[in-house]
Amino acid sequence: MLAALGLDQLTKWLTIENLAVGESWPAEGFFRFTHAWNTGTAFSLFQGQGDILTWVSLAAVGVLTWIYRSIDDPPWVLRIAFGLQFGGAIGNIIDRIRLGHVTDFLDVGWWPIFNIADSSIVIGIALMIFYFWFLDEGPKQDEDEDAEIISIADSNDVAESAAATSSSVDSTD
Repeated sequence: MLAALGLDQLTKWLTIENLAVGESWPAEGFFRFTHAWNTGTAFSLFQGQGDILTWVSLAAVGVLTWIYRSIDDPPWVLRIAFGLQFGGAIGNIIDRIRLGHVTDFLDVGWWPIFNIADSSIVIGIALMIFYFWFLDEGPKQDEDEDAEIISIADSNDVAESAAATSSSVDSTD
């Protein structure tokens, strides 16, 4: 979290100090540093809604905190994923409170201009998805345990049925 937050704030400070709003370095090319203000959310949606977005972002950090605290001994992948999301969200919240907008500067081809905080959030979400789709063994273990319990129960039922059938055959003789 601290690495994502620190890198985000450092790169935004460097952008503010070295590029005027709207200025790009280099002037042309596929990848540039372009100083932009974003008063909206990702992809410049909801422009001018900074106050609402600040509260929504604070609520999102609260929800993330609640989810993170509900996980007993989270594995390293989830710790990194949550750290990236916390660092990114807090970085953009700091901008909104301090500047009234988020400073964006990474300008890649046709993609909307973004920053390290945005990247941290997206990478954190991608890591969480990767973890839950490919690495998490929790639900599979529970299903295996349930299948084993059912198998044992079925074996017991068969044994009880066999015993009952055997005793009924014995009692009719």
